[in-house]
Amino acid sequence: MSHNHICLSTSTKSIQKFIKTVTVIGGGKIGSGIAQLAAQNAQNVLLVEINEESIRKSFDRIVDSLSHTARSIYKYNDVNVKKYIENTISYLKGTTNTKTAIEKADLVIEAIPENFEKKVKLFRSLNVSASSQTIFATTTDSLSVTAIAEKSLRKERLLGLHFFHPVVSTKLVEVVKNPFTSQEIMESVIDWCKSIGKTTIICNDSPGFIVNRLIITYVTEAIRLMEKTGVSRKDIDTAMRSIMGQDLGPIQLADHLGHDTILNLVEAWRYKEPENMIFQPCLSQKRLVEKGKLGMKSGEGFYKYNDLNYWIRTFAHLYKNKKDWSKHYQIWRRTINKNKIKKVN
Repeated sequence: MSHNHICLSTSTKSIQKFIKTVTVIGGGKIGSGIAQLAAQNAQNVLLVEINEESIRKSFDRIVDSLSHTARSIYKYNDVNVKKYIENTISYLKGTTNTKTAIEKADLVIEAIPENFEKKVKLFRSLNVSASSQTIFATTTDSLSVTAIAEKSLRKERLLGLHFFHPVVSTKLVEVVKNPFTSQEIMESVIDWCKSIGKTTIICNDSPGFIVNRLIITYVTEAIRLMEKTGVSRKDIDTAMRSIMGQDLGPIQLADHLGHDTILNLVEAWRYKEPENMIFQPCLSQKRLVEKGKLGMKSGEGFYKYNDLNYWIRTFAHLYKNKKDWSKHYQIWRRTINKNKIKKVN
């Protein structure tokens, strides 16, 4: 198999006509995931970060993710795995110069931390150097896309692209329109999303869009049920896992999402809809956050994740439901070079 045919899928006609160069500003988990997908699909990508060290970390993250993707395709063929990674990376460049990075960009995707003022400042600065045909997208998951667009100076060419973590493996993208977004821009961006293997849904600009609003409502109502009725977390999770066929119940899901993350989202949404009772924070969640018990990432939330029994139960559940552990946890077998094995006397 030749070097040029290792991995790359073809783009749609509209993308070939217009979106050929993508600039991603912000190389965190979301930004690096977007950059990786575009590069995997033979699109030229410029990844912008604040310094060289941040660029290096972003590229390390991308290469690590690509190795998992390559292993899932080529298994133990190390030659093809290496070619896959090298070929994909050849479409990707890193820079600290935002001005030059956007001059020839067809699509600019902002993936910086959730701060309204910083996002607005960034988009206003981009207006000077970007082409009049450039499309802008924000990856915000909690801020108003319309409010950002109104202050951006190019409100009719800005929309929201809400990717979900992990970006590479999660198929869905919410395309968030503001009242000024043209149908042509929407269609171009939807086609681009399809070109990188995503399924799109169109959302109006409302708190939480579609997915986050439903998920947060689901988990917070489960927590309120536990608070008000005294029903156990285990019974709530068992009931919902059984009836919905999911690996996680709502209390477990809250632990996995992170209680600080949930509270931050609820607070942001409550500011927009103060009368909406769904956006009132849960007292037990607030207490957990105050104690530093943020969920799985801190080792404890409503459940403890630093004891062996939890992991025994988790793997037993996956085995019972015939889950592929390697895919679920992205664990891949590596081929060992016998010549590199050190002999111990």
